[in-house]
Amino acid sequence: MITEIEAYFAKGCGRCPRFATPDCSALRWAEGLAALRALCLGAGLTETVKWGQPCYTHAGRNIAILGAFRGDFRLTLFDAARLSAPEGLLTRQGPNSQTPDAIRFTAADQVQAHAAAITALLVQSQRLGKAEPRAPAAFDLPEALRMALAQDPALAEAFQRLTPGRQRSHALHVGSAKALATQQARIAKLRPRILAGKGATEA
Repeated sequence: MITEIEAYFAKGCGRCPRFATPDCSALRWAEGLAALRALCLGAGLTETVKWGQPCYTHAGRNIAILGAFRGDFRLTLFDAARLSAPEGLLTRQGPNSQTPDAIRFTAADQVQAHAAAITALLVQSQRLGKAEPRAPAAFDLPEALRMALAQDPALAEAFQRLTPGRQRSHALHVGSAKALATQQARIAKLRPRILAGKGATEA
């Protein structure tokens, strides 16, 4: 993973084999990412690298982060739930995301079309105070997982030690299977991860 900001715009994030090749998503969307970068810097944000991506901060708070994917590039706002954004501008990162927090683009000229709204959101983000700690999002345990925890004390103890986000990842992974047998098979595969203190998708 890259640690220098210019490396991202020249070669990509370094997290996959496409790094520094013409197939790299960051290079494919280079023009649009450069336009987003200019908006962030123009709004007075500090540029750094976090998680291999260009991240923009203010007064020690994360404000926004750039991302490049196969199908789009995007600007994600960290405090989106507390912002007043134009209807339809922000979208959810995925089906399990709690809050619409990303502006997605599939062409560089779309950045300019939304430049005023993006700048307004970045300025608005800087004016926010420190957020109150959020209560963990509620989620339902699939019955198969509930039964497995009841029958396996070691698994139950390890599950309780997981962060709420990791617990939720296991619940979602198990619950996305329709058949009980498939859910039980998934629980068996997830057991070593739970005992190791990991989420469903962690290596």
